[in-house]
Amino acid sequence: MKKVRNKIGIYSGSFDPVHLGHITFALQAIEEAGLDQVFFLPERVPRNKVGYEHFGHRVAMIKRSIKPHPKLGLIELDDKTFSVRKTLPALERLLTDSDLVFLFGSDKVEGIARWPDGQKFLNRAEIVIGLRQGSSLKKVIAETQTWPKPPLKIIESYWPALVSTEIRRSLQKGEIAQGLAKSVATYIRQNWLYASIN
Repeated sequence: MKKVRNKIGIYSGSFDPVHLGHITFALQAIEEAGLDQVFFLPERVPRNKVGYEHFGHRVAMIKRSIKPHPKLGLIELDDKTFSVRKTLPALERLLTDSDLVFLFGSDKVEGIARWPDGQKFLNRAEIVIGLRQGSSLKKVIAETQTWPKPPLKIIESYWPALVSTEIRRSLQKGEIAQGLAKSVATYIRQNWLYASIN
């Protein structure tokens, strides 16, 4: 009898900070794409970003956010930044006997094919896309038509407009940031994260 393979979601990003848009998208992917579990995969040195919070703090916030959700987990890799050539084989070794499904917001979709080894990734990976504000279903379908295979699922996000940049901006102004789990908001306050020194 053939062994049933788990379908494991991989959700990478900077998560600076992780917010309810991230959490609900992961939970939606489990429900709508039939995933067994989703692992958050924070990048130690987020590419094309400056002024990001320390990796240890970002990991601590993810742990607090996912604690109430048994099907959400966390993977910490040693790689400073992720690449198809190095990170994909590492994940495949770590999650043997599982089919990997990668989660992306629609704002990231356009650039995947232009990554170094992007075509290799698209040939091997199943992908779930969460629609963000400013992206239409029609636009995402058009952008993915050149892919070797269509996305596994395109999901209407519960929080399409929620972005970490705006949360950081609110916190720097001393305002209450919408879209944070209470445990994360408490952690941010206790550790003086994103606070302006002006």
